[in-house]
Amino acid sequence: MGVIFFLVLFSIAVALIFLGAFFWAVKSGQFDDQYTPSIRILFDEKISSKQNKTQTTNRDS
Repeated sequence: MGVIFFLVLFSIAVALIFLGAFFWAVKSGQFDDQYTPSIRILFDEKISSKQNKTQTTNRDS
């Protein structure tokens, strides 16, 4: 019975350590995405059908 209490307390301690490490990583900016904003300009933007119609009518006239 003593082993069960030890394992439960040990597992709770390990879980709290990992939770603390997770909050530390979030607070220090480890999960901030710094790559995507720099390449966002390389992706094509979707043209809506309304914009597409105006562009085709401007080219025709």
